[in-house]
Order: sequence, then C-alpha cells, then structure tokens
Amino acid sequence: MGTYILRRALINIPVIWMVATVVFFATSVLPGDYVAQRIAAQNPIPDNPELAQQQLDAVREDLGLDDPVGVRYLQYMGNLLQGDFGTSFETRENAIKGFMDGFPYTLQLGIMTLIVATMTAIPIGILSAIRQDTISDYVLRVFSIIALAAPNFWVATMLLLYVIRGIPLPFTDAEIGWTIDLTSQALIWEDPITSLKLFAIPAIAGGIAAGAGVMRLLRSQMLEVLRADYIRTAWAKGMRERSVVVRHALKNAMIPVLTVLGLQIAGLIGGSVVFEFLFNIPGVGNRILRSITARDVPVVQAFILVIATFVVFVNLAVDVAYSIVDPRIRFS
Repeated sequence: MGTYILRRALINIPVIWMVATVVFFATSVLPGDYVAQRIAAQNPIPDNPELAQQQLDAVREDLGLDDPVGVRYLQYMGNLLQGDFGTSFETRENAIKGFMDGFPYTLQLGIMTLIVATMTAIPIGILSAIRQDTISDYVLRVFSIIALAAPNFWVATMLLLYVIRGIPLPFTDAEIGWTIDLTSQALIWEDPITSLKLFAIPAIAGGIAAGAGVMRLLRSQMLEVLRADYIRTAWAKGMRERSVVVRHALKNAMIPVLTVLGLQIAGLIGGSVVFEFLFNIPGVGNRILRSITARDVPVVQAFILVIATFVVFVNLAVDVAYSIVDPRIRFS
C-alpha cells in the first residue's frame, strides 16, 4: 500500500505541472489585463492618450507584465518551486492569502452540502432498491428525477424567497420562516445561529441536487448486488434483512458510489460560485469570480492550482478507500 501511494504521488507531480502550465497560458491570452481595466475605470476617456499610454506602460513594467510570455512563464514556475504563488495585483499581498481567507467559508458550505447529500442519498437509495417497484420506490425515483432536473440555483432562490416571506401554515394566519442576514459573514464557530441560517439554504439546495445523482447510482448498484448468488445464499440462511443489506450488499455496492462522492468532495474546495454569489458568502468561488472579472491573474492562477492539487489527491484518497470498503482489493 505504501509503495502504491508513493508511486501515485510521484505521478501526480507532472499532472500538477501540466495544470499550472495550462492555467498560466490560458490566463495570459485573456482579452485585456488588470492595468487597462483599472485605468479605464478611473478615467474612461483620457484627456491625453499619450500620457495614458505612458501610465499603462509604467504600471505594466512595475507588475512585470511587459516581459515576454516565455520569460514570465519561467519566472512563474521558478517561483512555484520555491512555494511563491505570486503577488496579487489588487491587494499587493501574497496571491494565496485570498484563498486562505475564503477557504473556511467554502469548507463549511461544502461539509454541510455533503452531509445533506449523504443523509438523503444513501438511505433513499437503499430503501428504493430493497422496495423495488413499490409505491415508495416510485415516489423516491420521481423525487430524484425532479431534484436532478431542477437547477440547484433555482431551488435555492425559491427557498430563499419562501423563507424570507414566510411559509403560511394551513388553517391559520401564522407563518413560519426565519430572517437571513445576507450581509453577515459569520462562521459556525463565531455565531452558530446566524451562520447556520445563512448556510442552510445553499447546503440543502446543493445537497439535494448532488444526493439525487448518488441515490440513483446507489439504487442501481444495490439492485445488481441483491441479485448476486451470495446474497440469495444469505437470505436462504435466514439472516436478518438489516444484516444482508448493510453488511453484505451495501459494502459491495459502495465502490462506484465512492468514486462519485470523491468527485463531489473534490469539488467542495472550488466552492459553489452561484451559491456564494447569491448568498454573499465570501468563499473561494466568490473570490475567484471577482479575481477573474478584475483580471487579477496571480490570484486566479494560485486558486486554480491549489484546487487542482486538492482534486488530484482526493482521487488518490478515494482509490485507497476502495481497499477499506472491500478488503479483497489489493494494490500492486
């Protein structure tokens, strides 16, 4: 196992280098740059075009944007080898600092989303499989199809509108709901109640959408496993339904489900740009969107490189988890 992990980690190094290279050249060919946008915003119609061009050239030289692309690429890779992600054009701070500031918000949203996804997908997937072609199976399958078809940002918007306006109770004039402070940026360990109110709706909307796909996959895998000979043997021995489903069927059905869950976990660090923008959550997704709009290239490069590195090693962790779920799997 140790040799396999080491070999996979070494293979991941050229993958990360390729990602860094692609991101660098992709951001280098974006139309416009940070300097032109800032000066245009401050003075849309310059009185003296020659003086404006001199200002552009001076600022580009100060930021190192006047060097050829090849020179900047070598400098960028050399700085990465030293652990330097560059300096933000806007804040003049380390480019990775914005990621570290936004990561706690994205992590909290991601964990809450994953909890909602797993708590809905796994029980529903199991119940739908063991009650195949019953009323409950049809209802749960319809629910999963609706959850997959409905855009998660639309679901979040509808939930937000109902929660703010209040949900009327039947046979009364009362309404239930809670007030959400979209200007609050409190984390759960700072102000638990306010934080949970803010993060609950995007977590529910994202978790239901992600859980619906996992639920359908788990249902199909469970149906395949439940038809296996060793499951029929377990039933014939008179084992309880819970033991057959959980101890035998579920463990074997979870192998492909782990792959999907791993991809979803890998996407957590990238944040949900739509949710973070809609609910004014200062997470990684919201910050990278602002950086792209402002053409703050070092920040964009740093964010994407860290996210790609996380995704690569999450995939490695998922492969290792296969052997934990199924001890028959061996890595050579």
